[in-house]
Parts: sequence; C-alpha cells; structure tokens
Amino acid sequence: MMSYEDEWAYAHPDSVEGLLQRGRGLGAVRALRDPQDSAVFVDDGIRHDQRWDGTDDRSLYLARLVRDLELSPAPVVNRLAGDEESCLRACGVLELLALAGSDEAREGLRAYVRTGGQWVRVLESVSAVWPAEWWEDLGDIAHARIGGEAELPWFSEPWTRFGIEVQSRPYAKRPSLNGLGTGDLLLLLADGRTENATKTDALRALTGREPSEELIPLIPSLGTPDGCRPLPLLRRAVERLGAAAVPAARSWARDERPWLAGLGADVLADHPGPSALPGLVAELAGQWAARAWCGPDRTARRLARFGPDAADAVPYLRRFWLHTPHSYERAAYLEALAAINGDGLDYIYTESLWGCEETERLLGIASAPANQETHGQIARLRDDPMETHEVRAAARARLVPACASGSGGFTVGPGASCPGIGRPDDSPLVTPSLSDGMVEQAMGIRRAEQVSPGHRP
Repeated sequence: MMSYEDEWAYAHPDSVEGLLQRGRGLGAVRALRDPQDSAVFVDDGIRHDQRWDGTDDRSLYLARLVRDLELSPAPVVNRLAGDEESCLRACGVLELLALAGSDEAREGLRAYVRTGGQWVRVLESVSAVWPAEWWEDLGDIAHARIGGEAELPWFSEPWTRFGIEVQSRPYAKRPSLNGLGTGDLLLLLADGRTENATKTDALRALTGREPSEELIPLIPSLGTPDGCRPLPLLRRAVERLGAAAVPAARSWARDERPWLAGLGADVLADHPGPSALPGLVAELAGQWAARAWCGPDRTARRLARFGPDAADAVPYLRRFWLHTPHSYERAAYLEALAAINGDGLDYIYTESLWGCEETERLLGIASAPANQETHGQIARLRDDPMETHEVRAAARARLVPACASGSGGFTVGPGASCPGIGRPDDSPLVTPSLSDGMVEQAMGIRRAEQVSPGHRP
C-alpha cells in the first residue's frame, strides 16, 4: 500500500488548500472568510508535514490559523500521541497557542511531559519558548523520568537548571572582541599565533561594523588547520565585502584548496558581469521548466544585481513567487522583482503580512502601502505574543510615524490602534479585502498559466 507521502501532491496553487499548503498569505486571508470549510485544511497541515523541506516555517502560520479560525486545540493536543515527527509538529503549534493565551494548549503540553513518549524533546522545546515559570516546576517529573531514557540529553536547557547531567559540555561564553578597533581585529587575524577560536571571535566582531577591504589579503590564510574548510563566519565576512572582493576572488577560484576555490567561485557568481545576464535568465527559465524549487533563490539574487536590465527574468520570478511550495525562498523572488521591476507589487507586499515566513512578513511591514488594511495587520503583528521579536520590533517601528502624527499615511480604524488608544485584539478581527485573483492580476499572471507543481520529493 502506498503511504501518504507516496501519493500526496500539492493542491492547485490558486485553491485555498494549495495556498495553505504553501504558507501563502492569501491562503490565510481566504481561510478567514470561510473558516468552516478551511478547518480541514488547517488540520491536515498539522497532521502531515507539507513543507518542501525543513527550512520552511509553518508552526506560527498554523497556530495563527487555529486561533483566528477559533478552532479547538484539542485535536492538536491529541496529535502529541503520534510518532516523533507528528508529536513535534503538534508541539510547535501548541507552544505558540499557549503564548497566545490558550490554557488548553499549555496544559496539554505539560501533561504530555508527565506521561508522553517524546517528553524530552517536548520539554526542551517549550523551555526555549515559554517563560521559565511555566515549566520549571516540572523538574521533579524530569528527575523521575530521565532514568528511563536510553541516553542523556544533549542540550543544556532545561536540564542543567534541574541539575540533570547532559552529554554536551556546558557552554563557556567567550569574551567579546567588540571593544577592539578594526585595525586590532585585523592584526589578530594576520597573526599566525592567534588561535582559531580567537580568529572566529574577531570575524564575529567584524560582521557588526563597516566591511574593511584590508581583510581581503588575509582571507587565503583563514582556513582550518587541516586545510579543508574556511573558519566559521569567514564566508559571511566575504559576502559583506560585496564587489570589492571580486578581483581577489579571481585568483582564489584557481587555488588548489577546494574551500578557497569554491569561495572564489561563489563571489564571482554572485557578482556577474553584463555578459552573464543571458545565461542567468536561461538558468532561471530552466529551473522553472524543471520545477526546481530548491536553488532558484540564489539565481534570483544574482539577477537582482542587474536591476531593470534583467527584465526578461520577471515572468519567471513572478511564477516562482506564486507557485513555489518552498516558502523559505519566496522572499528572494519578491526582493528580485522589486529590484528589477517593482510595478504591481503593492498587493504582494500586503499579502506578505499574512505569510508563513518571517522574511516575507518583514518585507510586507517595510513596503506594504499605507492604508487601513495594512495598518490593522501590522498592528496585530506588533501585538501578537506568538510573533517573533524581529517582526514585532519592525511593526512597532513602522507604526511609530502613524501614531506620532495621528495618521502617518495610515487610516486608523477598527481593528487597528496606536499605543494607548486600544489594542487590535480588543476589536473583532477585520477580514482583509484581498480578493481572489487580485494578486495574480497584479503579478500579470493569467489563470491558465498556473500549473500545479506536482508531487513532493
């Protein structure tokens, strides 16, 4: 008999089911209009892993749907009794619902820690998300149950707080080098007597300040002692150098050390000359023809560097944004579209405010047009205890001008507020006005072009 994974395929990308499977903001908007019929799709997203791969985020998206559609957490609590993957998927939703005020979700997880099979992973997960007072009283349970485990836990929290031994060594915080000047950090990197750990600390300190071209001649010496890989954080430091690293990268790409040759090749590929443009457009077209959902984001970033000259790539970028089940890459397509041709993206930025990925919500907060609809959703993101710190901070910053001036281009209405005027959740949830087909029309995509991406890997 075929398994669920064998026979499962993504639904059409224009259907509510297909939109929810992909974590699209429009899926959440349409589900809010028809909660009764959409509930089964939300439950299916919790029962089965519908992500393209593990980098895609769905927990917050699904938790919001459970809350906003006023679904009972009880079926999600029952999912904890499944296999390890099902249990952890349910845990990711429930721990967020608890933050949003669901006592049933919170007590369901606490009860599972007392009796459930995957209690170690669940306790580690909630201890990373919840306030300590919600779980630190489970120490006696942990002491009573840990002896029945085949091996000691790997992570320090919450076990060290409970006085339970772990396999990993306690993390010893290294002194920060942020107080050193850029010149002193470069001297540490140039000194062959400096320990690799200290060099990594120096690279970490450099990533927090303006890039220095004086780092470039040192890069070939910043590999591990076995010559197999670059030091941690070196690649990030090189990426921050941008086009300034291109001349040196030409020689790196010919180096006998694979790590340095690969680093040089990546720098050159990320900063292509005009002659590379047709090949990059052809590469993106080939990726679309093959429905290659992993990797086109990098092609998109390279094309974005050409700006309006890369106009031939726009139809493919639009299709990838609309169709991809690999939600992690969706923000890269939107950023590339904005760099090449930003026409018609207002609706896309607005939809992104409801999207599953933190990166797309941040783009939406930064660029969605100012109106009552977007103001209301940004205010909800700002005040949502389930939301990430980065998104909440960005939402606060976006709303400050509106609150300081009384409007700031926004129209303050039901479901939206400024601090001190009333929280968004004091009013009924306002159903957004994004209409079916509006996003597709804004992207210039005909319904006939919308092709199902087919089976999962």
